[in-house]
Amino acid sequence: MKSLKGANGGRGADPYVPGHGDLSYEVLHHDLTLTYALTSNRLEGEAVLTCRAVGRLTQLRLDLALKASKVTVSGHPVTRFRSSGGQLLVTLPEPVEPGSRVTVRVRYAGNPAPLRLPGFDPAGWEELEDGVIVASQPHGASSWMPCNNRPSSRSTYDLTFTTAADYHVEFSGEPVSSRRHGASRTWVFRQEHPIPAYLATVQVGPYAVTEQEGPVPIRVVGPAGVRGAGFAASFGRQPEMMSCFVEAFGPYPYPSYTAVITEDELEIPLESASLSTFGRNFVSDDWENVRLVAHELAHQWFGNAVTAERWSDIWLHEGFACYAEWLWSEASGGRTAQEWAEHHHGLLAEGEDQPAPLTGPTAAHMFDDWVYKRGALTLHALRVEVGDDLFFECLRTWVAAHQHASVTTAQLLAHCAEVAGRDLAPVLRPWLDSPRLPDLPS
Repeated sequence: MKSLKGANGGRGADPYVPGHGDLSYEVLHHDLTLTYALTSNRLEGEAVLTCRAVGRLTQLRLDLALKASKVTVSGHPVTRFRSSGGQLLVTLPEPVEPGSRVTVRVRYAGNPAPLRLPGFDPAGWEELEDGVIVASQPHGASSWMPCNNRPSSRSTYDLTFTTAADYHVEFSGEPVSSRRHGASRTWVFRQEHPIPAYLATVQVGPYAVTEQEGPVPIRVVGPAGVRGAGFAASFGRQPEMMSCFVEAFGPYPYPSYTAVITEDELEIPLESASLSTFGRNFVSDDWENVRLVAHELAHQWFGNAVTAERWSDIWLHEGFACYAEWLWSEASGGRTAQEWAEHHHGLLAEGEDQPAPLTGPTAAHMFDDWVYKRGALTLHALRVEVGDDLFFECLRTWVAAHQHASVTTAQLLAHCAEVAGRDLAPVLRPWLDSPRLPDLPS
């Protein structure tokens, strides 16, 4: 990744998502207290961020699209702060040295909306017909909270959220309490594992809860009556999917898992830490929908617990989750992973060479289908080369070694070589580095 300057004169932390994130500090903890009025889409918040300086700080640049009204730093009011261009720039009362911590309290309010960035779909806080969805990948986290919006900055969370009493609230963390007071209800959540800001979500709707028994508690949250045709084959099999993935990838990395199903139709489902979001249109026994239920669940291991340090390595999320679809197909009596590999290799081979290497697809192509499928094919090539025992040992130990941390492709290659006892770069590098599609091993 190109080295970019931080808060004291920077352009952002990752060239794929310019203007977002800062390398000069990390946020260690968010304590968010939010009040939301559904009828007016009015969000009022107070955020307390515990930050650690990486470089010497004289200013702190937070990503925040809403307007800040008051800022304090380590308990002292700050008079010099400015909200502009989706950022809150705070002049610190005194410099903060590398390694030191500083606490920033921000009061802010406004009407949150999805954020636009050239080349990407709008992302962030979005009103539904009756409720709210937050889909922040890759740039939308600052639509509703102050943050350091880069995938390599990971924070724990406490959230206190108050809204209309007859609405259900979910967050990418564990529920702590829910208390009604008049026409309002206050929900409290906690995420004890550090996650990037884009993986923190809030979901609000007139939802009912269905509990499922799996390796950890599983909940399906959605409109009453969502258990219609297709539920049994898709969301009804989540406990089996999780058991399959626990065997393949190791223990599930969070205390529980929640699938939110909105009444609105959604174009694509979305993962966040310990929670995935789907439109009602994905409640189906059609494989194209069932595979996405498996795909989002697999992201809890690959993408959420183990997160790429930079967006150019997004195949470490999507390739693994796509391969998990093939594993679930194999385990549930459908096509084998080899058959899916042959199918998708044939489709890719019919087209032109990919426009960029898998390890650097460019921002314009990072969510292209070829990234997902070629990433999965890379893993299948590894599986064929080393055999099932070593392959799944690689996956399980990879998750165990890097859980709740950020990773790179180079680290994965080194890890696989260590587990296999030999250099696997000659096998994997053609899949990773060349736009030309290698032959599929059998």
